[in-house]
Amino acid sequence: MLAGLVIIAVFGAALFFRFAHFIGSGPAGPQVNSKSFSSAWTERPVQLVGFGDSVTAGFGARKGYSYFDRLVKNPAEEFAEMQDVCLASVFPKFQSTNLAVSGSTSSEVMERQIRALKTNALDVLGVVVLTSGGNDIIHNYGRTPPREEAMYGASLAEVKPWIDDFDRRLDSILSQIEDRFPGGCEIFIANIFDPTDGLGDVERAGLPAWKDSMAVLEAYNDVLRRTAQSHPNTHLVDVHKAFLGHGIHSMEFWGAHFDRQDPHYWLFINLEDPNERGYDAIRRLFLLEMERSKDRFK
Repeated sequence: MLAGLVIIAVFGAALFFRFAHFIGSGPAGPQVNSKSFSSAWTERPVQLVGFGDSVTAGFGARKGYSYFDRLVKNPAEEFAEMQDVCLASVFPKFQSTNLAVSGSTSSEVMERQIRALKTNALDVLGVVVLTSGGNDIIHNYGRTPPREEAMYGASLAEVKPWIDDFDRRLDSILSQIEDRFPGGCEIFIANIFDPTDGLGDVERAGLPAWKDSMAVLEAYNDVLRRTAQSHPNTHLVDVHKAFLGHGIHSMEFWGAHFDRQDPHYWLFINLEDPNERGYDAIRRLFLLEMERSKDRFK
């Protein structure tokens, strides 16, 4: 009987750590210095523009609680330490528009979204946020043979030309954004988070196993990093690092990325988008990178 109870307990614990995902409550992500947002960063007219996929579109969050919405202004139920910590507080002449579309791939950002943005007046400073590339990797979810911008299941050798194409597209995206702001712009581009916390075991989340998933993700994030470095006005927001430990292994205290301060799941039910706590963390990451670059807004 004792042995049976031990077996049941071990089996129950295994199921718990495999399937339990606790979202938690309260603030998520790094702290932001509210004092940096207590005075204007520039008196110029500022246009905030969002481009990209469902992460910037805010899929999975209530209206006002996506990272883009929270960059613009604080929601009604804002955390005390983040009151008035938003771009409306530092840009007195401020407008925003979000052109991101859920499900869009990098070529759709280039071919559809940027075309929807008119060229701004010379006195306008552009502040652009962008998330793209994730859908290129995960689309088809293994249900169809891999192809460009729907490469799930492909080998690293197979995706090499598609990665090169993404490199060229991303450079073109940034250049076209710059052209829309003749008075100058600052672009903040996020890299791609990993829902498997660095282990690559997507089958644990019910998707087909993908041997080269981590190598493909690393290659895409490397393109994002290198392309951002090649444009002096572009800044990389490291969402990938911040989300490690908040994916499907968030409860595993023995894991390399376990976060003892916040051992919770930051993803929505579809695995590929953040939940509202994840969006809070992304909002803070963007604000911190913007605060580090605030001298460039003058």
